Formats: sequence, C-alpha cells, structure tokens
Amino acid sequence: MEKLMALPVVGNRRINLSEYAEDAVIVEEPTVKCAVDFLESNTNEVTMDELKTKCVVPTWANQELTIAHQDFINCVHDAASSFFAGEKINQPEIRCSHIVRGRTPDALGKRATELLESEKTQFYQRLAFAFTVPSIYDTVRGEKLELCIGGVRNYSDLNLYRAKKGLETFSVFIGWRVHVCSNQVLSGEGVKLSMQVMTMTELYSKVLELFSGFNPAKDIHLLQTLSNTYLTETQFAQVVGRMRLYGALPRGYQRAVPKLLITDSQINNICRDFYHSDHFGMKDNSISMFDFHNLLTQANKGSYIDTYLQRAVNATEVSVGLNMALQGAEIPYSWFLG
Repeated sequence: MEKLMALPVVGNRRINLSEYAEDAVIVEEPTVKCAVDFLESNTNEVTMDELKTKCVVPTWANQELTIAHQDFINCVHDAASSFFAGEKINQPEIRCSHIVRGRTPDALGKRATELLESEKTQFYQRLAFAFTVPSIYDTVRGEKLELCIGGVRNYSDLNLYRAKKGLETFSVFIGWRVHVCSNQVLSGEGVKLSMQVMTMTELYSKVLELFSGFNPAKDIHLLQTLSNTYLTETQFAQVVGRMRLYGALPRGYQRAVPKLLITDSQINNICRDFYHSDHFGMKDNSISMFDFHNLLTQANKGSYIDTYLQRAVNATEVSVGLNMALQGAEIPYSWFLG
C-alpha cells in the first residue's frame, strides 16, 4: 500500500512534511463470533473443513454415495447467493450430533487405544446449519432481525440397506433470526420439512423454489402484530399451566386442542426466562406476545436436531393462535387461556 501524506498549502506551493511523518497504522476490527448459537443443546460445533477431511460419506448398499453433508450445505448456500445476488451472505454455522465412529479394515484387530488417527473413521448422523443475510433486515420492538437460511439432515431418515440408491430427504428453511440471541423465527411458509430428491440438481432447484415462495414482509407484519398484544402475569401463568396439562389430556380431548410440541423441560426454561431474561422477560407485570414467542424459540434451542424445525414452526403457530385468542377470536387456542 502506498503511503498517504497530507501536504499543507502555503501560498501557491505545497510544503512536504514527509520527513517528519510516520507510517500510518491500519487498525482492523477483529471478527468476533456471536456468543450464542442458533442451536445449543445436544450438538457440537463443526467446521466445514472437518466435514470434508475427517468425515466419511455413507453409501447405499450398492456403494453409490449419498449426498455428503458439506455438499448439502454448499448447495443451499450457493442457491442463496444466486437468489439474493448482490446481498451480503454470511458463512454457515454448523451443528452436528450423533457421531458414528468406525475404523478402516486394516485396523480391525487393534485395540481402541492403539488406533492411529489415519485408521479411525467417523460421520455425523444429524446435521443442522444456518447462515444469515445481514444486508436484509428489519426491526421489531427495537430488536434487529436478519434474514436467515439453513437446513437439517438426518441419515436415519434413509434406508441405506436398499439395493439401489433411493430418494434422500432434507429439510430447508428461510425465515428471520433475532440478532441479539440467535432465536429462529420460522413460519410454515418458510420451511420445507421433507424435501426429497435424487440429485444435487433437484435439490438446488427445490431450494430456489422455496425461496421464491417465501414472503419476508408477511412474516415481519406477523411479528409486528404480536408485538402489539400483551399477556399479563396471571394470563401467562394460565397458559403455562395449560401447557403442562396438555400431555396428560385424554387422547380424544387432546385432538380437539391445537398441537403443542414444547416439552416439560422447555416449559421450565420458559418460566425461568419470564422472570430473568433481560431481553424478553416480563416488564411491568406483562409480556408482549413477541417476547413470549422469543421465550418459546429460546427454549427450542435445547431440542434435538431432528425435532428443531418442527418445534420452531409450532412455536410460531402457538404464539399466533394465542394472539388471536387474546383479541377475542373464538378459536381452539382459547383453551390455553382458560
């Protein structure tokens, strides 16, 4: 880089002060990784390099390769880069679980403690990844939301004992992420839970189709609507109590109540955060439905990868349903309010 020098003008001539000037020091802001993850419990953070260099790729019974995790991630990322051309696209955050360990054939007789690194094999049965498009954002109740895209994959969905290569199943989503806490905001229109394909070309095409059908403004309007409705502390206690009763309802009665996928342990976290969360807890003895929704999505970070997306969508369904019930609509969600 060439040195830049400020040359003051005296009369019609410039005075060269380069002999007194020092080289400029370029100060670069360090890249700081977000302190919170979009999915935390029961998962490990994995890099793309680890997937490429340390993980084997399972095959079908006829030795045809399945689509590798890293190829799935790259496919969705490339589709986003194409569909949102000109926007800033962040690199994916990757979470994996249920590691399957093995060894190479020449190490079959060795003890586990004697294995060399080159003789060990592994792959992750379950994968989740997400990345944001930070140049596409909006604000609700003072909280910045960035467009977020990602996917989930579970090898247990495949019958790898098939004689021939079969359909492979993927889940892909597009929605919003609350910047301060990485809570995922997903509606049914932005999630495809069972995207079945044979090839990478089919996968790429279906991902683009999902992006085309997503209406980001509709989701933002929905969240703004939630921000205008409040639960009192008493109403919150009523809702939480009904949530705990849900799992014990007789089967016939439960069918008449809207589906609830949140677990008892997650309800415990919701109750704790109601009083202790700095961002989304109770304020003035009430809580907005936008903040309530964030309590649900925050608790959902403790889900296993294979149930994460379903519960994220269900959190939005429950929040929207309760919001309508609070506004006087006679709908099944009124049961949660007593």
